[in-house]
Amino acid sequence: MKLAEVRTQYLEFWKSKEHKIIPSAPLVPQNDPTTLFTGSGMQPLVPYLLGAEHPEGKRLANSQKCFRAEDIEEVGDNRHTTFFEMLGNWSLGDYWKEEQLSGFFEFLTKEIKIPKEKLYVSCFEGDTSLNLPKDTESAEIWKKIGIPENHIFFYDAKKNWWSRSGTPDKMPVGEPGGPDSEVFYEFKSVEHDQKFGEKCHPNCDCGRFMEIGNSVFMQYKKTANGFQLLPRRNVDFGGGLERITAASNDSLDIFEIDALKDIKSVLEDLETKSPGRLASKSALYSYRVVADHVRAVVFLISDGVTPSNIDRGYFARRLIRRAVRHLDLLGIGEGNLHRLVTPIARAYREAYPAVQEQALNIENEIKNEEDKFRKTLKAGLKEFEKLSTTPISGKDAFMLFSTYGFPIDLSLDLAKEKAIVIDIEGFKEEYKKHQDISRQGADKKFKGGLADTSEMSVKYHTATHVLHKALREVLGTHVEQRGSNITTERLRFDFAHPQKMTDEEKAAVEEIVNEKINAALPVNKVILKKEEAEKSGALHFFGEKYGDEVSVYFIGDSLENAYSKEFCGGPHVTNTSVLGTFKIQKEEAVSAGVRRIKAILK
Repeated sequence: MKLAEVRTQYLEFWKSKEHKIIPSAPLVPQNDPTTLFTGSGMQPLVPYLLGAEHPEGKRLANSQKCFRAEDIEEVGDNRHTTFFEMLGNWSLGDYWKEEQLSGFFEFLTKEIKIPKEKLYVSCFEGDTSLNLPKDTESAEIWKKIGIPENHIFFYDAKKNWWSRSGTPDKMPVGEPGGPDSEVFYEFKSVEHDQKFGEKCHPNCDCGRFMEIGNSVFMQYKKTANGFQLLPRRNVDFGGGLERITAASNDSLDIFEIDALKDIKSVLEDLETKSPGRLASKSALYSYRVVADHVRAVVFLISDGVTPSNIDRGYFARRLIRRAVRHLDLLGIGEGNLHRLVTPIARAYREAYPAVQEQALNIENEIKNEEDKFRKTLKAGLKEFEKLSTTPISGKDAFMLFSTYGFPIDLSLDLAKEKAIVIDIEGFKEEYKKHQDISRQGADKKFKGGLADTSEMSVKYHTATHVLHKALREVLGTHVEQRGSNITTERLRFDFAHPQKMTDEEKAAVEEIVNEKINAALPVNKVILKKEEAEKSGALHFFGEKYGDEVSVYFIGDSLENAYSKEFCGGPHVTNTSVLGTFKIQKEEAVSAGVRRIKAILK
């Protein structure tokens, strides 16, 4: 099966069970100042899992694009990636264990035809010290629907419990959580290696089993006196799309699924120094690194992340530079990395049209970054030669990384060739200091962001809507939002426009925004069918898919005659008169064809 087929069948399956299909959130969290990236399907839904009412109802499903920077070093084996899609379905106080477990089992065995004898499951074994019972209910459901008893395993809270804080003993008072039940696919062709234990089991690390889905049953809240049942029980399911697709094809290697294999075909066409080398085992690691990293970068850039030395941009830059290194190891000529954008955009054009729409810009970003890296690479190699007469300290290794853009694995490879040692632990210490500084910077950057719904954050959010419309009036209707970031001190708004704004254009935009503020226009929200919302002229960009119903915020006396109307989840002020005076502080380039405005309200 192809990736797109599994995604479509999953969403159609849950739609047939009265679930509303909601769109994937961007990789850059819109209303969450606590993290740099969207790393799971449930992350954008936390407020609703904690009790808020979702506008689409109690039954939801989607495929959420995710990025996990912490997995960069893991990439290269047959199942780890930094970018992936998480298939998800949720019950917000509606159905419970039987409908969830039987539903997922039905999808796996009937919809995508996975033999049930290859499925194993795990359940929570309980914790008597915390008075948390063994989840025999889930085990009985699994037996009832066709999983034999010898395919059912019980594990402790380290494996089969979910909360944002980890295991039950680490949960703070007030935190919700609950047991979970995982499903594993067995690769019968893999023989158990006893270095991982005498007997094989679903959570064994030998490679015989691969987790493909996890149903979390959020039913408890931590109190000062232990755990009590929540008044509303929620189901939170997540399953890796790539892993489920690989399992449907009985493939040990997720890099053999079509969306990733297409990248391999292009790499084979690009081989110049060692034709046919991609077929060798020694090249497999590098191929996987290149395929994963470029796919991740394509999606990061399409969601507004620009390669740089700070925040999210740091990870985009690191991925590109690691990919360049491994492209060289594959014997493929320089300047070719950007050519991998085409097969990726093609594979995802239906689910994520924004990638296809921005393909040329993404290619330019990757090409420019590779060119920059290759210039510093030469200087870095000279610096490495100076250091390589003696063991290289952690500080020097980090200097090569931070100043010359040397990935640590490049330094390690070169050191191995010269039979010298790098203080890798010292490097990790220096790297951790760098991360801590970056994280503090990110915390400061996002402090008071939209997630806190403070008065100023909400004001700035409404101001971006007025600004968006004013830009389209002054510059033209080609202007489309490409991203935004709001703090209590200022707004930042990215938009499509091919050239620098003139002083006259900036002045005209300021004048229009302040005119609409002074006009004391009301701000209202309506819930409409998606088709009705589009017919009303409400703006929506990013190429994202939406649910059947959407919320539209409009600024003006009515939806028909509103000055501004956009698909948006809010929150907003109730009248523009409270915004104050709008002032543009800076207008600058973000990337090719994308500009950025920073502005304040006085």
